[in-house]
Amino acid sequence: MKTYTAAAIGLLSIVSVLFSAACGSQSASANGSQAPPAPTVAVVEVSPQAVPIYSEYVAQTFARDQVEVRGRVDGYIETRLFQVGSDVKAGQPLYVLDMRPYQAEVQKARGQLAEAEANLEFARKQVSLLEAQAALAQAEANLLKAQQDVDRLRPLVDRDAAPKQDLDSALAALKANQASVTARQASVQQAKLSTRAQIDSVGAQVEASRAQLQTAELNLEYATIRSPIDGRVGDSLIQVGGLVSRNSAQPLTTVIPLNPIWVRFKVSEDEQLAFRNRTQAPLQITFGDGTVYPFEGHFQNTVNQVDSKTGTLEMQATFPNPQGAIFPGQFGRVRVRVKNRDNALLVPQRAVQELQGMQSVLTVGPDNKVLARSITTGDRSGDMWVVEQGLKAGDRVIVEGLQKTQPGAVVNPQPYKPEGGR
Repeated sequence: MKTYTAAAIGLLSIVSVLFSAACGSQSASANGSQAPPAPTVAVVEVSPQAVPIYSEYVAQTFARDQVEVRGRVDGYIETRLFQVGSDVKAGQPLYVLDMRPYQAEVQKARGQLAEAEANLEFARKQVSLLEAQAALAQAEANLLKAQQDVDRLRPLVDRDAAPKQDLDSALAALKANQASVTARQASVQQAKLSTRAQIDSVGAQVEASRAQLQTAELNLEYATIRSPIDGRVGDSLIQVGGLVSRNSAQPLTTVIPLNPIWVRFKVSEDEQLAFRNRTQAPLQITFGDGTVYPFEGHFQNTVNQVDSKTGTLEMQATFPNPQGAIFPGQFGRVRVRVKNRDNALLVPQRAVQELQGMQSVLTVGPDNKVLARSITTGDRSGDMWVVEQGLKAGDRVIVEGLQKTQPGAVVNPQPYKPEGGR
């Protein structure tokens, strides 16, 4: 019996110790839940600032002067002289066609020109005209002698010093020589006309032969296909050995100028009226990964009409692209400074909560309790909103830790440190 009592007492002692430990643990747990540490949140203190206000527009890059390279003559490609994707200069050879047919055409045209020039020289030294002129000179000399005979015989016949028959013969000879001179003059005129016509005809042949030579030389020159502009050359759509046709619908390749790069974006009808006063303002462009392009752009022109479906007008601008880092077809956002705001109250966009069209922020009061504030935002400056109503200078707005707290809770506010240390 004593043994049983001792065992019972020992067992009761062990249970008592375990119960006491359990009670102590529950008591400690209860005390801890009553006083948890305040959650840490990151806050910014609102203060008036002078900030630039920007407008942003969805933009796309494009190449204004893209050129399709085509063949001007037919032929098979013997050599391709560029690497796909390389930068080329205006006039730089890109392809060389088989030149032998065009070299032969040049030689043929040169021979035809030489023959025509020889014919022209012969026409200018026409023998028939010279013969006609010589015959006319002889007839005129005979006429002069016949006139002299008449003049000499007439006084002698008048004095009966010479027979009248001699004078009649001299007069007949004079008339015959006059007729001969007239005929010879007609022959000379005919020869002149014939020679002039021949010279003109052969001269026209010379000009035609020269034109044929120029055409042949141009075709030979076109057998070397050159880049029409500076830019970056694309893929070759016809390879070495392929046939180039001047009437082909497919170009050989394309050359795209990349510097400067053109950008198009659209603004509303109302904005485009105001935009006319900002055409000299520098432009910035941001791409999809958030990268801000280091070079500023400038407005160039607009298209000639408003899109009736969207009520927008297309604007076009250029950006320097010396390294060719931007390609046509890329999307981004163009930013343009529209005005400056003085004494603006700014809050990060990530601090603003929107629900059913209402905007609000959580602020921290002097007692570190969280308060909800309804606000009205206006313009945007970078990743900040300009607050028009609902906040005042000195308010502390929660930026990080929103999910860890609620209105009325006590928090441990710490200064907000943006990524990048801004």
